[in-house]
Amino acid sequence: MASKIFGSTADALRDVVRDGMTVAVGGFGLCGIPEQLIIALRDSGVRNLTVVSNNAGVDEWGLGLLLKTRQIKKMISSYVGENAEFERQFMSGELELEFNPQGTLAERMRAGGAGIPAFFTPAGVGTVVADNKETREFDGRTYVMERGIVADLALVKAWKGDTCGNLVYRKTARNFNPMVATCGRVTIAEVEELVPLGTLEPDGIHTPGIFVQRLVKTVSEKRIEQRTVRSR
Repeated sequence: MASKIFGSTADALRDVVRDGMTVAVGGFGLCGIPEQLIIALRDSGVRNLTVVSNNAGVDEWGLGLLLKTRQIKKMISSYVGENAEFERQFMSGELELEFNPQGTLAERMRAGGAGIPAFFTPAGVGTVVADNKETREFDGRTYVMERGIVADLALVKAWKGDTCGNLVYRKTARNFNPMVATCGRVTIAEVEELVPLGTLEPDGIHTPGIFVQRLVKTVSEKRIEQRTVRSR
């Protein structure tokens, strides 16, 4: 079996990125984001990306780096309140935005990874979220149809990974990453620790290696989104 291990983030992205592709990105705020893969994606120069992610990072980190270089054409997300550049581009009409309730966004990616093309949910009924979408009544309640998401490329961040691509996320980083990992036609994971096959406890694996095509070991900066300290 061909090795899934790549020596750098640039090598891991080589020959799988292209203009106009859809990229799903794990993380919540700045927690659990594939920060080094995002930098490599920026440096690749690809443009007109549709990015599926819970949020858009902050102005100088995470997906905010791709917004700064105008490489994102459209965001599919649930929260964008920490990024002033995102707000500026959206308000000026430079950036397309598709809002989803947070649970709906997670389920759309999970469904796409499970081969489910669509599902019905009550979240968003009667709001702009349901505009131009099919609705249907079940047991006296109205539901809106949401499509599953299958991305051309999925980028995730894990605490540990083995050489077969099995992944373990740590604490809050186990947020959107498991769903993102399943919904990519190609999934690339950056890991803090790379261990031999058989090292991870089987019952503790969060993403099975069958979903992961490429791995790269990185050193994380782990920036804090909003630093709050107590005065003495």
